[in-house]
Amino acid sequence: MRVLVTGGGGFLGSHVGDLLLARGDEVYALDIAKDLKVRHNLANPRFHYVKDSIFSKDMLESLVRRCEVVYHLAAVVGVEHYVEDPYSVLNVNINGIQTVLRLAHLYERRVVFSSTSEVYGRNPEVPFREDGDRVLGATTIDRWCYSTSKAAGEHFCFAYARMGLPVSVVRFFNAYGPRLDRVDVGRILTIFMGQLMRGEDLTVVGDGRQTRCFTYVDDAVRATVAAGTLDEAVGGVFNIGTMAETSILELAETMIAVYAELEGEARSGIRFVRQEEIYGRSYEDIRRRVPDNTRMREVLKTAPEVELREGLRRTMRWFLQNEREHGGGGDRVVTAAMASRSTARPEADRASSRPR
Repeated sequence: MRVLVTGGGGFLGSHVGDLLLARGDEVYALDIAKDLKVRHNLANPRFHYVKDSIFSKDMLESLVRRCEVVYHLAAVVGVEHYVEDPYSVLNVNINGIQTVLRLAHLYERRVVFSSTSEVYGRNPEVPFREDGDRVLGATTIDRWCYSTSKAAGEHFCFAYARMGLPVSVVRFFNAYGPRLDRVDVGRILTIFMGQLMRGEDLTVVGDGRQTRCFTYVDDAVRATVAAGTLDEAVGGVFNIGTMAETSILELAETMIAVYAELEGEARSGIRFVRQEEIYGRSYEDIRRRVPDNTRMREVLKTAPEVELREGLRRTMRWFLQNEREHGGGGDRVVTAAMASRSTARPEADRASSRPR
């Protein structure tokens, strides 16, 4: 097939492109980011990197027209954006998917929409089922804008599905792996990784008992590609993640242990910090986030295979090699946020761990 991956220069997008190429597909990756995460594919004649925005409507239309399937992964993500720039989160995430769906409907293309476990909010009924309730905080709390933007995107997907568009929705649960984010920015693993490499204590927000289910990228990507290729996935929404629940404190302890294995020693300990010190009053944490992945296993016919310690070992090896090759300079990989140039804001300065 010919496939369009919006956000194709980012973490998940670059890995989706890898798997599609391995299948024999022709891949068009659209992103405003540098090509750092896809340079290994640039010499492949079936890979095309288009450095542009999803708000470039003529460019997007030309790509949708020539491709058979669209994996829409472009979005503004990251807690630093939720609490500092909610406008860009809402603008890019909601308007971006509407544009993609309109063009896909016009040209009768299949769409896979990248959503998030954030849509469940703080629903206490764990594990989360795809048809479970959404429980969110007040709209005055910026933390919920990302969840809202992705849920609105899902509503648009299912509205277009009623008009005949073949759509699938995937909700990721804390995907991680090589090419994640730049250290010190973005997700909890990259925050911890930066602190480990400097020999600083890992900063755990609150008591560290809040839990997440960390899903290795290869496992997440197999399910994502299946959502765009299997007939039985059309019209469905799927949790993409492992059901192995890990506390943030356990994650910190495991990362310190794995780092010591790889580097011979780890100088970092653990330091607990109050949530208000990091986020002020614009953030509310979620205590538990666990998927019911039955649909992923039964419909998409994939299951998580990489356990956390091995996944961390592979991820940390990649970060250490990347650090040695680039020396911490400006060419280290960066988060690929597919915002328009007029609305995107710079990434936040170094911050403490964010249990996304």
